[in-house]
Amino acid sequence: MTLEDALSRATLSVPEAGAVFFGLSRNGSYDAAKRGDFPTIQIGSRIVVPVAPIAERLGLRGR
Repeated sequence: MTLEDALSRATLSVPEAGAVFFGLSRNGSYDAAKRGDFPTIQIGSRIVVPVAPIAERLGLRGR
């Protein structure tokens, strides 16, 4: 997934968000999410990452 693909979506999976925005591995992504390093939303047993807050924090909106 490219950065442009990620920015066009409302949410990403934890591994997708970690890889695209921070270059993290799957396990590293889940560890970062658990620590609260980036926001997550739990829907039932699924955890997703909202793109807008991360993009805004990294100054990527408006691209």
